[in-house]
Amino acid sequence: MQENKKIVVAVTGASGSVYAQRLFHHLGKLPKEKYQIEVVFSDTAKKVWEFELKGDSYRDLPFRIWGNSDFWAPFASGSAGFDTLIVCPCTAGTMGRIATGTADDLICRAADVMLKERKKLILALRETPFNLVHIRNMETVTLAGGIICPASPSFYSNPSTKEEIVDTVVQRVLQLAEIEGAFFRWGMNTQQ
Repeated sequence: MQENKKIVVAVTGASGSVYAQRLFHHLGKLPKEKYQIEVVFSDTAKKVWEFELKGDSYRDLPFRIWGNSDFWAPFASGSAGFDTLIVCPCTAGTMGRIATGTADDLICRAADVMLKERKKLILALRETPFNLVHIRNMETVTLAGGIICPASPSFYSNPSTKEEIVDTVVQRVLQLAEIEGAFFRWGMNTQQ
């Protein structure tokens, strides 16, 4: 019998809480017998969520939520066998700490674990414009094996609502995490 796919979602204080909200929406539809989802929020992420989404609905997520200083979380160790960490949205500061190996909180420690174990690390970076420090940190994370997936919506699918626009990024993140779904794919969903 195949084990569950173990995924951690980390939410940082970047603007764009709706990206995390939509990601949780899609992850909540996955079969629990195939996927184990664990979550960690930075303190600032909670405040930004409350401001941008007008409430604390993150408290109602159907996943286990860990404190960002709780190093007893299983994904703080490579021996727990987690497959993927998605940081969504990801601040430039978090990316910088990951790039330098500064594992001073659970989010950065989990990223460090993913890199050292050669597992999937996906950073849905929410920053614009980029300065040279950001670009060099993106290079460092990429060379270490991480994936930088900027939260830059696409419009090939002709999205008509805010959720559909956000989902162009979220679905790309899910594809990168090797999670199957009825997502837009260039060439399969486009008219010739």
